[in-house]
Amino acid sequence: MAVNRTVQFDGTRVQPAATARNLGVMINENATMASQVSSQCRSASHALWRIGKIRKLLDRQATEKLVHAFITSRLDYCNSLVFGLPSKLLDKLQLIQNSAARLVTRTKLRDHITPVRRSLHWLPVEQRVVFKILCITFKTVHGGAPIYLTELLTRTRSKREVRFVMPKVAEKSLVSYGDRPFKICAPRMWNGLPRNVRQADNFNTFKSCLKTNLFKIAYPI
Repeated sequence: MAVNRTVQFDGTRVQPAATARNLGVMINENATMASQVSSQCRSASHALWRIGKIRKLLDRQATEKLVHAFITSRLDYCNSLVFGLPSKLLDKLQLIQNSAARLVTRTKLRDHITPVRRSLHWLPVEQRVVFKILCITFKTVHGGAPIYLTELLTRTRSKREVRFVMPKVAEKSLVSYGDRPFKICAPRMWNGLPRNVRQADNFNTFKSCLKTNLFKIAYPI
């Protein structure tokens, strides 16, 4: 049965929009983030095209700086929101990063892209999302995150190291999007980190150790 979602306001019938923009993020009515992924891909593709037009005038270092400024920044913006999305959506973002890597290194389309990303020391899109969430989690541990995020996490009683209690979630909900909320994914990721990463005493050290750990996962030897 169809649901009438129109509302009356001062005698005017208002139709709900299929998507809405909040802080630059496109959110659709079903919260699938498909609109946001499409928006990111469009803007990043356009930036790729523009950089490609002047690539022959640039050296590799300058090209990489432009790629990070106009493409990587778009892929990373609010990227924690795309955690747990279906691979068909994440693959679209990964294709953009792959194209950027080819542009920087002048790699041909027929060449395998994974060694290219590894040589650039770029984490794949999925690992970059995990990196962002864990950086936010580190800040909640050390008092650098907003209180509304800190209140979502419950620490264990261990005095030797910081670990979080895993919230109870119905298994049925985990089949789809139940594991995407910060209060679910953050404890799971944090508790799964090696001890030396969790015990980093400052943010820069944590980021360095975390990237090394994620890099090994993304590019196993």
